[in-house]
Amino acid sequence: MASRKSSQKAYFGLDWIISLILAIIPFTNVIFGIVTRAMRGNWLGLILNIILCPVFYIIDLVTIIVNKDLTILA
Repeated sequence: MASRKSSQKAYFGLDWIISLILAIIPFTNVIFGIVTRAMRGNWLGLILNIILCPVFYIIDLVTIIVNKDLTILA
């Protein structure tokens, strides 16, 4: 069974269900989204996530549900 690199999974290589639970909680979603974008080196996504927290809360939640990973500006 092929597995993806841990850096490509939603939050720190955690299982999808755990990442989904963390994404539902607004505070952890914003903080982990910022940290994940910083670890991946996407500085534009990082700055936009800080400025537009409510928008990125919804974007991150939807992309984790649909793609099982952060894909928008991550």
